[in-house]
Amino acid sequence: MRPEIVMSLRNISRTVLATALSAFVLLAPLPYVEARAETVEPVGPKLTPRLKELLQKEMVEMLESATAITTALVIGDHDSVADNASRIFNGFIMKRSLTEKDKADLKRAVPPAFLQLDAAFHSTAEKLIAAAKSKDSQLEAFYFSKMLEMCVSCHSKYAFDRFPELAK
Repeated sequence: MRPEIVMSLRNISRTVLATALSAFVLLAPLPYVEARAETVEPVGPKLTPRLKELLQKEMVEMLESATAITTALVIGDHDSVADNASRIFNGFIMKRSLTEKDKADLKRAVPPAFLQLDAAFHSTAEKLIAAAKSKDSQLEAFYFSKMLEMCVSCHSKYAFDRFPELAK
């Protein structure tokens, strides 16, 4: 593909992702967003420096994959949706890099509901992979929107110090 087309698609995908996120936040009911009452403090400060670094790297890679999925959905590139959803499902850095000590530190730092939301997120990514492999565009969009809802839910509940607009 010509470089100018790739750059144009990247710009479009960023715009589409931002628009989609805004629409989901403003218009869609967010069943995964619950009251923040149980979380008095955000989880970030409770993480070890190593866990914080791994999590931040993983979030950047997930955002890159989510942006790629947005573009792929818009142009009907089911293979790209499946590939990027697979990258998310496989957990990028955290899944590959956590030692037993890191796993224990993580369980001490986050509430069980955080781990449950993470498991549901990865399960939904797996469903997105299946939808992409069956070339079902509507189901792909559905599962991707559920994943975005979970991102907003997690950030508003467990990272509201980093995303104060989601805490409102």
